[in-house]
Amino acid sequence: MRTAIARFLQYLRVERNASELTLKSYREDLGALADYLAEARGGNAPEPGHVGVLELRGYVAALSQAGYAKATIARRLASLRSFFRFGQREGWTDTNPAKPLRNPRQERSLPHFLSAEDIGRLLEAPPPGEPLGRRDRAILETMYSAGLRVSEVVGLCDGDLDFEAGVVRVRGKGRRERLSPLGSYSIRALKQWLKLRKLHVREPKGPGAPVFVNKFGRRLTTRSVARMLEKYLAQTGLDARTTPHSLRHSFATHLLDRGADIRSVQELLGHKSLTTTQIYTHVSTAALRKVYEKAHPRAR
Repeated sequence: MRTAIARFLQYLRVERNASELTLKSYREDLGALADYLAEARGGNAPEPGHVGVLELRGYVAALSQAGYAKATIARRLASLRSFFRFGQREGWTDTNPAKPLRNPRQERSLPHFLSAEDIGRLLEAPPPGEPLGRRDRAILETMYSAGLRVSEVVGLCDGDLDFEAGVVRVRGKGRRERLSPLGSYSIRALKQWLKLRKLHVREPKGPGAPVFVNKFGRRLTTRSVARMLEKYLAQTGLDARTTPHSLRHSFATHLLDRGADIRSVQELLGHKSLTTTQIYTHVSTAALRKVYEKAHPRAR
């Protein structure tokens, strides 16, 4: 089992060009299955071809009893299906024992987002007189302006920025690339930061240089951005539930509120499926109410 998992991860890395974050998730999900099977059998985990549907049902039940969220269980089931499908291709197993298992029904929660006024307060929070304050402002402006995931913003390189065209090249999930527009505020903040980066940071050279670095000149991590955001939330008194991803939620919600069509928002977010984007149509009822009152003959 452990050898098969290692081969599967190698396949994802080499042939599918999976990101380190994706590999980490698969490694954890499949490692947890191997641990469960080894414990259930009182020794080593069995070979993948000897794993049956009933054992996997027991594994899912154990996850549920341990209090795992439905979304986590669904993700682990997706990992198992991919793993055993690869096993079929490689000839380790004749069937995919994870295929008959159904995902737990999930209660879809509405994404948390900030109002335009709160976004303004947050973006004004970083101190403009400090180099890292300029950096933080540029990070927040870019995430909100382009609707970027935190992993996408820390992954930006100098060669990805095109100020003349007003766009940034983004590497999203599955290494899919897209072009995202940059607003005037984010372009200004980025230019100010890059000018200060040359003066205060040991600057890396070339188009592959990271846009956002720490005081040692190394690329920022997603955790660093999360800690930075927590600091400014505390300073401004904004909702502590806000995460870096809340800026992406706010981006999508504000676009739809102001009349953007959902297909355009899907493209801007880099969503593969429209279903993923549709959750934002349920978020803000204010805009829907305005449309209803304007269009329906008996709304008033």
